[in-house]
Amino acid sequence: MKKLSKHLLVIAVSLAAGMSSLLAQENDECFLCHGDKTQVGKRKGKTIPVFVAEKKFANSVHGSLGCISCHADLEGKELPHEDELAVVECGTCHDTQQEQHARSLHGKAILRGDPLAPQCKDCHGYHDVVSGKDPLSPVAALQVPYLCGKCHQEGTPVTKQRTIHQDHILENFSESIHGEGLLRKGLIVAPHCATCHTAHSILPHTDPASSIARRNIAATCTKCHAQIETVHRKVIRGELWEKQAHILPACVDCHQPHKVRKVFYSLGMSNADCLRCHSNKDLKSGEDGRSLYAREEDLSHSRHSKIACSQCHSEVNASHVRPCETITKKVDCASCHEEVGQQFANSMHGQLVAKNDPNGPTCKECHGTHTVKGKLDPKSPIFATNIPGLCARCHREGEKAAVRYTGEQHDIIAHYTESIHGKGLMKSGLTVTATCTNCHTAHSVLPKNDPASSVNPRNVPATCGRCHHGIEDQFEKSIHFKKIGQTDKQLPICSDCHSAHTIQRADAQGFKLEIMSKCGRCHEDIARTYFDTYHGKVSQLGYTKTAKCYDCHGAHDILPTSDPESHLSRENVVATCQKCHEGATRRFAGYLTHATHHDPEKYPILFWTFWGMTSLLVGTFVFGGVHTLLWLPRAVQMRRELNKEKTEKLRALVPKQEEKPPEDEGTTG
Repeated sequence: MKKLSKHLLVIAVSLAAGMSSLLAQENDECFLCHGDKTQVGKRKGKTIPVFVAEKKFANSVHGSLGCISCHADLEGKELPHEDELAVVECGTCHDTQQEQHARSLHGKAILRGDPLAPQCKDCHGYHDVVSGKDPLSPVAALQVPYLCGKCHQEGTPVTKQRTIHQDHILENFSESIHGEGLLRKGLIVAPHCATCHTAHSILPHTDPASSIARRNIAATCTKCHAQIETVHRKVIRGELWEKQAHILPACVDCHQPHKVRKVFYSLGMSNADCLRCHSNKDLKSGEDGRSLYAREEDLSHSRHSKIACSQCHSEVNASHVRPCETITKKVDCASCHEEVGQQFANSMHGQLVAKNDPNGPTCKECHGTHTVKGKLDPKSPIFATNIPGLCARCHREGEKAAVRYTGEQHDIIAHYTESIHGKGLMKSGLTVTATCTNCHTAHSVLPKNDPASSVNPRNVPATCGRCHHGIEDQFEKSIHFKKIGQTDKQLPICSDCHSAHTIQRADAQGFKLEIMSKCGRCHEDIARTYFDTYHGKVSQLGYTKTAKCYDCHGAHDILPTSDPESHLSRENVVATCQKCHEGATRRFAGYLTHATHHDPEKYPILFWTFWGMTSLLVGTFVFGGVHTLLWLPRAVQMRRELNKEKTEKLRALVPKQEEKPPEDEGTTG
């Protein structure tokens, strides 16, 4: 009776609790046998334990299900059941995952009967399946590398069957930046195997549908690196991500899979594959006969030593016998150097190249091809001391660029070599001195009439100020600066006084003697008055130690005399004079340096004094001249009368001498 009452009670509770309680009762029946640790069964002739921990099952994601939900072949059968059961079909509930798995490498291996092919239970477990968010789950983020490593760790049967050359996958991953973040620092947001390869749709990289296929790898990486285009905006043009296939390097070209670190890695098309042909010195192009030889040593010592050939020659196709036979375009350096490429495209050089002008220099003409070196390498053609020679290839007199020159721009290289910049660079080896690219820039070379040009008159002060920073600060405060000087006239810039390619030392005698005439090009009247003064007259005699324009007004910090900071302000004028005249006083400094007798309005006393003295002098000479002219006839008459008187006196003396007889006349007779 007691036993019957117990069964009736169970039935009543089951009806009240619903279907889930009925399933629980069925599970209890299963655990009558499977809850015994000593219970064993047979499968394929082998004895196997059939114990299932009831507590683990109850805590699993399937704890609310009945055993027959998975073991559907036992439904309606009497217990105990047969040993050989049908394989559990997880796809009954997880149809999407099952479909993905069936198409994957793992699923195809199962279909062909590969004993190493993983089943659902190999990754998720049997009766203790827990959520992937549970740290104890084999598919939890921290456990995935070890789970996959059961098969893919070096030395396992799976790795021995592998045909693709991917050694030490687990070891490399554990040392990568992803592996360090996940396994050493516990960052569960760091990617693991399933993040890149997916959990159930694992396909080879050659499959277009694979998450690691070349065309899909960027989308896979951007699951975590969402701003990857922004990060690489200075390296790769953003529009290439979507618009141009085979131009943009794939992520794995630079960041080696399983070995990702914060550095570049050479992958993709292996350089060794390319050098199998291109290491042959006799290899030449069939179109133009140019050499296709590439020295491995040049590549290994270049700036691109960690860049794979396929990253530059992006159209190569590894599926061809000759991967490079698919190349139809020239190397586009702007694929990586996007900002520089844009600058070059807008420059004079880039515009010539765009027009297919043979005179237009390309990247390789300045940087080389496989021997690209940094600008700090003395062997690089863009090293400071090598730049004049590099630019001279085209801009030396008689070369292809020089023949285009008009006006006075000739012998540029020769003039530069003899300038203070050229001597500092070429003779003294001062690599910090100005070179062609410091003034004209390296990639944004534009004509000086272009407002964006670095040598445009409005931009020259800033260009020179890159090296002469203190002088630029002074100039920007001077009356000559465009924002200070309020005039319609063209204001002077650095090159007006110092020239462009023939720059001399400011303390050279030639420069000192020429500077007054350079100032006089704008200040004609003032220059004329300067040369009327003692300072100006001595300067014209070639004496360079006398005061020049810049000695009094300043060189780059010229200000109106009304400005307290001016060298000629009331506060500073005495000190300015004392630079040459040590004993100068304020009274001495009152000397009118530009005083002229030609200006009656500004200097009336000098004007009237000059003309008064001049008039007196002229009047004296005029009066004396008139007096002389008037006296001249009288003087002539007096001269004639004097001569006549002398003649008469001589004639009066001659007759008296003839009448006197000779003393010896009588004796001779």
